[in-house]
Amino acid sequence: MTRAAWTEQLARRRQRAQAAPTFAVEGRLRRVVGLTLEAEGCEAALGARCLVDTADGSQLDTEVVGFADERLLLMPVGEMHGVLPNARVRPLAHAGGLPVGAGLLGRVIGADGIPLDGKGPLDSGEHAALKAEPINPMARKPIDTPLDTGVRAINALLTVGRGQRLGLFAGSGVGKSTLLGMMTRYTDADVVVVGLIGERGREVKEFVEHTLGEEGRRRAVIVAAPADAPPLKRLRGAQYATAIAEWFRDRGQRVLLLMDSLTRYAQAQREIALAIGEPPATKGYPPSVFAMLPALVERAGNDAEGVGSITAFYTVLTEGDDYRHDPIADAARAILDGHIVLSRDLAEAGHYPAIDIEASISRVMPAVTAREHQRAAQRFRQVYSAYRQQRDLIAVGAYQKGSDPQVDQAIVMWPKLRAFLQQEVDEPMSLADGIGALDALAAEAAQ
Repeated sequence: MTRAAWTEQLARRRQRAQAAPTFAVEGRLRRVVGLTLEAEGCEAALGARCLVDTADGSQLDTEVVGFADERLLLMPVGEMHGVLPNARVRPLAHAGGLPVGAGLLGRVIGADGIPLDGKGPLDSGEHAALKAEPINPMARKPIDTPLDTGVRAINALLTVGRGQRLGLFAGSGVGKSTLLGMMTRYTDADVVVVGLIGERGREVKEFVEHTLGEEGRRRAVIVAAPADAPPLKRLRGAQYATAIAEWFRDRGQRVLLLMDSLTRYAQAQREIALAIGEPPATKGYPPSVFAMLPALVERAGNDAEGVGSITAFYTVLTEGDDYRHDPIADAARAILDGHIVLSRDLAEAGHYPAIDIEASISRVMPAVTAREHQRAAQRFRQVYSAYRQQRDLIAVGAYQKGSDPQVDQAIVMWPKLRAFLQQEVDEPMSLADGIGALDALAAEAAQ
């Protein structure tokens, strides 16, 4: 046999050896406490998958979340039922990925990649890992182009840039989902990826059918992991939605990622960390939570080539409508490029969207807007704040006209300022039209 033939035969055998399945040592289930399973006799890395035999002959999918001495600590991905003592635990050599691709557009899928909309299997031949390598920060394209969200108050006063990450801080029942639905339908992004993490199951269908609508759904992918899903599935839901957004961004498309909510993602990690014995640090949240938040958020943004982008909105639920003393809200403000605060007082007064302009900020607005636009927005804020600071005196008739010329002007312009910030759900406003309306108000305020 010639040397070339030997080389070719060796290459074929090496290829067959690499394609052969890898055998793993099986173990046994020794203990179950809450949602934590302890397996003995097998080895697997953190994040690896293990299958646990159940009483009905099926297998429970779990993930390695820690280890103690000679035992693996497992967390179920699905519902845990039928688990027996000494059940067989079989580590999988490869965790595999979840389906991604253009075939997911218009579909509603779970955190495990299984369709939830009853429209048959997914038309996708590609798979991606839940966690991707971060982009070199020096290679990212700077944020220098505005993104039209279709919401006048955001476009004009809190202008968003492509590749920006913003927080949407809100309590319950102040129009958060409605605002997300408006941005989903009216944004000029190519693709919208919505992650519904830890929300009520009823709200998933309502958001898809009513808030999102047929028009918004056509170019959207919805990943749902409702509140009754195990904590590991809620974690995977947020990571899966981000992985789908990354797939579209890597192909040069402008992606809008809406994550509802970042708080539920943090709470899922808290449940897992406390279950495996990690000590709590701040208001019951262990340190791993504050390490995972930036790891998820930093995956959004512009790509290295400057073609594709992920503009992300992460909703943050605030306890008692106080976002200043909530640890997750505080951590989110530090790692995001701005925040939009929704006010319960405005919502109860019938003011929608209930955006508190004074408490909200877009940190990249100076980089994506013209100087004239910035001056107009600043003038609007000055007049608006002048009225808000004296509103109690004005309401009871204690303010004397002529005491402050700026307040006098604010009283005259107040109906127009409020009308500018309000917008009907079915009436989109383009970025150019919003800026034009702002310039008109600023010109009137300057007289």
